[in-house]
Formats: sequence, structure tokens, C-alpha cells
Amino acid sequence: MNPALVCIPTYNERENIEAITLAVLKADPRVDILIVDDNSPDGTGHIADQLAAKEPRVRVLHREKKEGLGRAYLAAFRWALAEGYTYILEMDADFSHDPRYLPGLMDAAEAGADLVLGSRYVTGGGTVNWGVGRQLISRGGSLYARTILGVGVQDLTGGFKCFHRRVLETLDLDAVHSTGYAFQIELTYRTLKNGFTVREVPIIFEDRRVGHSKMSKKIFAEALTMVWKLRLTV
Repeated sequence: MNPALVCIPTYNERENIEAITLAVLKADPRVDILIVDDNSPDGTGHIADQLAAKEPRVRVLHREKKEGLGRAYLAAFRWALAEGYTYILEMDADFSHDPRYLPGLMDAAEAGADLVLGSRYVTGGGTVNWGVGRQLISRGGSLYARTILGVGVQDLTGGFKCFHRRVLETLDLDAVHSTGYAFQIELTYRTLKNGFTVREVPIIFEDRRVGHSKMSKKIFAEALTMVWKLRLTV
């Protein structure tokens, strides 16, 4: 078993799952992979099982139904803690999070950071193939959350992260109810409120190569309201 586990939630990612799995395995020998499939109708879970049967660094967690990104990650975190992993990473299955950045996240975590964020909004970071509207929404969302929560983290909505297990052991995971952008904001904010160190390392974020975005107006609206709940209750 390696010291780190990369958690990759999937729902209808049959076009991406094999390629992203092989790319992650190649990118950093320190990591294993947990594919968390929410009973994808397109057979993603079956492909994941085939990959796991051939590669001992790959495991699969099957969930009965789609319950959102946050629920999938929480299930993965609990699995990773039970299995004894020291570092637990989040990343998307669609190559918007490039596996080439995994060594940088791991190096920062091994150097002592409690939570490492792959950040689009620090020097050296950025986005590719985004329209002006999407850039305004993303940057505006991070600024909105930073302002209300009173934190200095530049990329609060990003989902390319590496947690040390001590963070997830300390946080009350049962109290986390958000998903999507709000989930990412909530986990980082709770990490900061518990006194842990957060470090941002630059990444270039690219639009998914194939398939369709899971982003929706409901997910965006949840993020807008969740920051106020966090500010008043955490």
C-alpha cells in the first residue's frame, strides 16, 4: 500500500475513466486510486472493476445511487481513513485536474502542509478554454466566499486537493451536508477553523476533454447560501 490515495468520483465517465486512471498511476508512484462510482448507467463502474482486476494500486467503491459529489467524497474519505492512508487526495475524472500536478501536491503535503490546494488563482495558476462569463463566475464566487468567510485562500471552490489524514480525523464529517462548489468551500473553511495549515500550489485548470459538465444552477445557488451558514455556525 502506498501512503496516498487519490479519490476519483465518477458518474457516467466511461470515456475518461481508463485514461485518467492510467495517467494518475504514471504521474506519481506514491499514490493508489479509489474510484467511487455512483452506479453509473453507462457502465463506468464495470470498467473500473476491470482496471482494478489488472492493477493492484486501483480499488473501486460502488455506491447505490447518485447523491452528489460531496456524498461520494465523504464515503471515499471514510474508506481511506479505515484503510490507513496518510494522504487523501481529491480530483476529477475528466482531466480538468491534470495528473502532472500530483507530485507537487504530494511534495507540499510531505513537507508539512495539512491541506494542499491545487489553485487556479495564485501566481502560476490559471484556466484554459474558459469564456469570460465562466471566469467571472468562478473568480467572483471565490471572492464572494473569501469576503464573507474572512479567509485568505485564493481558490476556495477548487476540487484538486490533498488532505493529511489528521485533518479528516479531526473534522466532523457527519456535519458536512453540502455538495459541489459548496462542499469544496466548506471543507477548506472547516480545515482553517480547526487551526490547520493550508497551502496553495499553482495549477492550470482545463475544461473536460469529453463528456458533459456536472455543474448546475442548483449547485451554484447552494454555494451562494452555504457560505453564510458556514460563517454563522462553524
